[in-house]
Amino acid sequence: MDTVNKLWRTKGQANAKTGYLFNHKALAKVFRAKLLEAITREGLVLPTQYPKTWVVDCKSVGSGEKALVYLGRYLYRGVIREKDIVACRGGKVTFRYQNGKTKQWESRTVTGATFL
Repeated sequence: MDTVNKLWRTKGQANAKTGYLFNHKALAKVFRAKLLEAITREGLVLPTQYPKTWVVDCKSVGSGEKALVYLGRYLYRGVIREKDIVACRGGKVTFRYQNGKTKQWESRTVTGATFL
């Protein structure tokens, strides 16, 4: 099977210089187009002036566990603190939270995708 017909790509097949699966400039263009399309589809009005090109900050995150911690710092500030993420193993994330009704601390394990 030639590389053109492969359905999956791995980091090894990506740019050997950077180690990333996708080129950051292409990623910025695709993300921008999809976001603007979604905004328009929802009937929201775009501002008259918005950046025509976007910058994507790509960071190598290894296996993904560090990415979970990194994203948790920014995405879940005030909702789930980094110290409340108890474990990340086998594609599942265990975190603790305070039940709003009982005020007792509880833990929950969900898939990484559900957690994000």
